[in-house]
Amino acid sequence: MQINNIEKSLKDEFDKSLRELPNVYSDNVNINKIENEENNKVLQSKNEYLININDNVYENKDPKVVLEDVFRKADTNNDNKLDPKELSRWINIKIIQHISAAVRDNFGLFMQIDISPRNGVVSWDEYHAYFLRKRGFDNKYVENHDEKRHKGLQRSIKEQIMRDKASWMEAARSDPDSLTVDEFLAFTHPESSAANLLTLVDELYDRFDRNGDEFLTEDEFAVLHTDGKLKVDKEIRGGEDDSVVVRQGEKERREEFRRSLDTNGDGKADRRELLHYVAPQSPRHSEHEAEALLALADSDNDQTLSLSEILAHPDLFLRSKMVDTARSFHDEF
Repeated sequence: MQINNIEKSLKDEFDKSLRELPNVYSDNVNINKIENEENNKVLQSKNEYLININDNVYENKDPKVVLEDVFRKADTNNDNKLDPKELSRWINIKIIQHISAAVRDNFGLFMQIDISPRNGVVSWDEYHAYFLRKRGFDNKYVENHDEKRHKGLQRSIKEQIMRDKASWMEAARSDPDSLTVDEFLAFTHPESSAANLLTLVDELYDRFDRNGDEFLTEDEFAVLHTDGKLKVDKEIRGGEDDSVVVRQGEKERREEFRRSLDTNGDGKADRRELLHYVAPQSPRHSEHEAEALLALADSDNDQTLSLSEILAHPDLFLRSKMVDTARSFHDEF
């Protein structure tokens, strides 16, 4: 019972962070204005049929026009270049919009599917019927559809159903045949699910918390140890513990711990700090994405991106969180 209370508290903390994080850059960018400008109505689905909540402002537009528009909005100092801060700031705004909208609109989509019967959970049959209707099949076909054979369905649709079934089984924690509203969010938007983030926190503890006190110290995070269960020749190592200390990248990990994990500066990270660390709204994720885009597209190595450099790599940017945040997230899961 105590653990459940802790998890509920952490989920509440996560939900609160959704409201607080948009203010991170409020002194530089009016996020609400940007969101209104982009008419944030419909989410591009990971499967192209779920009614999701990402903006569709760029749908059916010339990719060049799309990239020019994004560049103009992200270039807050109007110097015709995007420096790392401008780039990561824009990506962070897009992530916050996506996550906030996913959480906000999850219940509406859940209620739209939970109809036969309306009992507070979405069954696989209800979801599958919704899936087929969104793909243009009429009620007669849906009602008589043999899910085992999928007669009359294209191969691509059958493959999508298989992928959905696998994602469904990962999200279904209480009943394999139905999803609660929280589990439904984990199914449609795994990156937005508090339950999934809590799992990531547990994985961090498993990897780094060597003394099991449920706090991560700077040394634990920065100095990596391999799993002691790895098969290492102990005779060569004199019969010592078979874990191996890895110090490569230690300086960078110490800097990351101080900057991104230990937010209250007490020298250790607790569950709440780790939850904020793994949350996709954390600025560290947008900073890493910005670094990756710069590394791939900054052809003149000036640590900025010009419009011409972005236009030289259209597919890279169109599929990134800088432009298509929803699809970028769902490609990762």
